[in-house]
Amino acid sequence: MNRAREQDKRAFDAVAAAELPGLEYILPRLSRIANHSVLWGGVAGGLALTRQPRLRRAALRGVIAIGLASPLANLVGKQTFRRSRPLIELFTPSARPVITRVGVTLIPSIRSPWRLPTSPSFPSGHSASAAAFATGISLEAPAAVAVPVGITAAAVAFSRIYTGAHYPGDVLAGVALGTAAGLGTRLLWPSTPRSASARWEMPAEAVPGVSEDGEGLVVVVNPDAGNGDVTRTLKERLPAAEIVESGADLGTALKDAAGRAAVLGACGGDGTIRAAAGVALDHDLPLLVIPGGTLNHFARALGVHTVADAVAAYRSGGVARVDVGRAGGEIFLNTASFGAYTELVQRRERLEGRLGKWPALAVAGVRVLRDTEPADVYVDGRRRRVWFAFIGNCRYGARGVAPTWRERLDDGALDIRLIGARRHISRTRAVAALVLGHLRLMPDYSAWSAGKIELAGAHGSLRLTRDGEVGAAEGTVTVTKQAAALAVFVPSRTAAG
Repeated sequence: MNRAREQDKRAFDAVAAAELPGLEYILPRLSRIANHSVLWGGVAGGLALTRQPRLRRAALRGVIAIGLASPLANLVGKQTFRRSRPLIELFTPSARPVITRVGVTLIPSIRSPWRLPTSPSFPSGHSASAAAFATGISLEAPAAVAVPVGITAAAVAFSRIYTGAHYPGDVLAGVALGTAAGLGTRLLWPSTPRSASARWEMPAEAVPGVSEDGEGLVVVVNPDAGNGDVTRTLKERLPAAEIVESGADLGTALKDAAGRAAVLGACGGDGTIRAAAGVALDHDLPLLVIPGGTLNHFARALGVHTVADAVAAYRSGGVARVDVGRAGGEIFLNTASFGAYTELVQRRERLEGRLGKWPALAVAGVRVLRDTEPADVYVDGRRRRVWFAFIGNCRYGARGVAPTWRERLDDGALDIRLIGARRHISRTRAVAALVLGHLRLMPDYSAWSAGKIELAGAHGSLRLTRDGEVGAAEGTVTVTKQAAALAVFVPSRTAAG
């Protein structure tokens, strides 16, 4: 132990003696900006303002990581080890050499123009927060964002030695703790896979009717789906394709298009794609999914994030077979739901653009639990009062009542999650469970996988939502699966054998 401390002191002295022109001004100020994680809060806020889901996820994961690392470093680590700060003495390099006490390190005053901390030294809280945030960002963000954040975090950690606030050992321990906290966020919130896998059928070029210029492809575009320049882009890249503006009657436009198409395409959000999938199933046609709505969960699951992705999948990707859910005669590609879940999702989606997904979920959860009554429903013949009911087409990877991603689209299972109202629960506890995904905190939570589930309203019709479309279902509703029923175009990396 004494030998390790001696080596730590020598390393600290070596950094103190180092001359790094220009950094004498930058590193102390960077260290100060990182106080109380102000620097990382600013970076997270900037990423959130981009309105890009991936960067928002990265920002939130980084903040969660700091929330784990900072208390461990400052409240547990420092109070457990209570190591003293380095003994330093400031001096002005241009002045006469100072006579210092034995064991006291000389630090140029320009490096530490502010009052040094007096709390215990081990581990470094600044380093723990910096490493935690950088690790959280790296789990979600592209390299163009993660690398600069990582370099900044490394600079903050080094600044704690350079300004005389910490020994190198303190900083290394903080970095290790922060990295572990960043990786540990996966236990609370699993990382989203790039795309779901599906059953491979054939390469795109082997599909009858597919041509490089789009001949035989008829695309129905929903003009209300926020698609922007989709029509122009499709005409430029697939000049032989027929592009149809659906107008007011989407269903009729899709049926007319399917009657003369070798491949049916649809551009819009999840509601548009669900309607197109039903028509494609009826006409036994492969479906080209083109994201163009506010929400594009199914397109993202396929790995199709842009119009360019859809064109690439059509030209050189493949055709995969995916499962289709069916509830009361209507299909769904993502989820079916009943109870207050429907209102929860609708409220969250209205707030998501301003607040981000998880804060919006928390606010929506509070409002729903305040204003809404649970549904009285028969589930497989058993009468239950249900707050939230989620039925996923295939198993969803994230925990919680509102997950958004799947690993596979052809596993033949329904993912069923219910929060009952049999026992009283506090609003705070319920919302925390919703946001964190730890629904086992709820006293009446159940989850299972099945091939089908039967539902019936105890007092008449059941209000049922399929891929965001709300409708009333009469009598007993059987929710089941059609395994590998729908052929869709996917990027070649998405399909799996």
